[in-house]
Amino acid sequence: MTRVRFAPSPTGPLHIGGLRTALFNYLEAKKNKGVFILRVEDTDQNRYVEGSEDYIQEALEWCGMIPDEGPKNGGDFGPYKQSLRKSIYKEHIDRLIQEGSAYYAFDLPEELSKARLDAEKTGETFKYGSENRMNFKNSLTLNESDKNKALRGNYVIRLKVMPGCKVSVYDEIRGNITVETDLLDDKILMKSDGMPTYHFANVVDDKLMEISTVIRGEEWLPSLPMHKLIYDAFNWSVPKFMHLPLILKPKGKGKLSKRDGEKEGFPVFPLRWNKEIIGFKEIGFLPEALVNYLALLGWNDGSENELFNLNDLEKVFTIDGIQKAGARFNYEKARWVNHQYIAKTKNSILAKNTLVSDELLDYPSEKHENIVGLLKERLYTLIDFKKEVSFLKEPDKFDEKAVAKLKEKNPKTVLYKILSLVNESEDGFKIKEPLFQWANKEKISFGVVMQSLRLSLIGNLTGPDIFSVCSILGKAVTLKRVSNFINHIK
Repeated sequence: MTRVRFAPSPTGPLHIGGLRTALFNYLEAKKNKGVFILRVEDTDQNRYVEGSEDYIQEALEWCGMIPDEGPKNGGDFGPYKQSLRKSIYKEHIDRLIQEGSAYYAFDLPEELSKARLDAEKTGETFKYGSENRMNFKNSLTLNESDKNKALRGNYVIRLKVMPGCKVSVYDEIRGNITVETDLLDDKILMKSDGMPTYHFANVVDDKLMEISTVIRGEEWLPSLPMHKLIYDAFNWSVPKFMHLPLILKPKGKGKLSKRDGEKEGFPVFPLRWNKEIIGFKEIGFLPEALVNYLALLGWNDGSENELFNLNDLEKVFTIDGIQKAGARFNYEKARWVNHQYIAKTKNSILAKNTLVSDELLDYPSEKHENIVGLLKERLYTLIDFKKEVSFLKEPDKFDEKAVAKLKEKNPKTVLYKILSLVNESEDGFKIKEPLFQWANKEKISFGVVMQSLRLSLIGNLTGPDIFSVCSILGKAVTLKRVSNFINHIK
């Protein structure tokens, strides 16, 4: 069975790069009728941030990616928080020590710092490994008595990497990766506080949770040979590996960061974090649109199609469609995708969104859906609704350049005819057909008719369908605004 895991660290809000990793894991599971697991990797307690775990769960749920197993959803392979799995890691680290694949290291931090400085002086990069491990204070260099004494104090446990070997691992996206073991450190597997490092915990957890495919960001690619060595130390078969391309900043080099968002004026988190940092939800992105755009960052289905909802993606997603190169983040493209989804969404659903419903409080509830339908084609995010709906409360200041040009065409005749038709109409807005018939008979340009009506009701020459605007404003307001415009021209 396909079993994949999204394994974030609860060190703050979930970045959209992490959300995309979750998405590709989710799609791989659903495509293969498998299991999508959320596992919280909280072994680094010094970096733990309160509220992060709830945020991660909420972000996944908002996007429709409900974990099949996880801290909240349960499952048969828990606990799904690494801080609750210490006894499991202890059992497995003891096994490696007994088999000679790992060893205790008692070196003080200042001793290691000195060794690093000495290496830098000779132009070398310090690594604790096969070439120098016998020069340090560890269970390989101490006799049994001294080792037992040292075990009463602080220590770490390191993987014993055999020199002169090659490590080969296959990545589904990047092909075969081979590294000489002489280039690798004896990585720390267990820290002095008794918590495992990421390298050790993720291998043990992936094995015990029967993960079939590990899908994560390419920043973990350099660690892949080390993880293969840990699998080998236990004589375990490795899962499939997929290392996803980075999401790059809009300009320049490097991956997308929070600072890029602050500089360019867009969020990099799906939801609000604390009070200061807003997310895509708070600026009016629909979750389906954000999911769609994230899928396009480093993947395509081989066609020209760019619009896929989550159900579509579950059907068409394949590993073959993932690219190796980094994907540059384009906020305007994200807004365009969101615009497409807003335009397709039912008026009744949009009207319930807080960003929309708060702006509709001053209007009769029976008109809410009509107002949304009138304006949604003009929205790129739902936060745009406030600006677009403002003319209903009060028209913009008249565009005087447009007014000056219109005055040359004697619009007062048209405006008085509009007043007459609105007065005669029972509901005040079914005037389109008689107005155009009259203009045709009087040989008055339809352009002059439309400009006169639009400037009267909105104040400028852009905006939604003007006859629909009449219906929403109602008879009394329409009459008032046309009269005001006549007085303005006079």
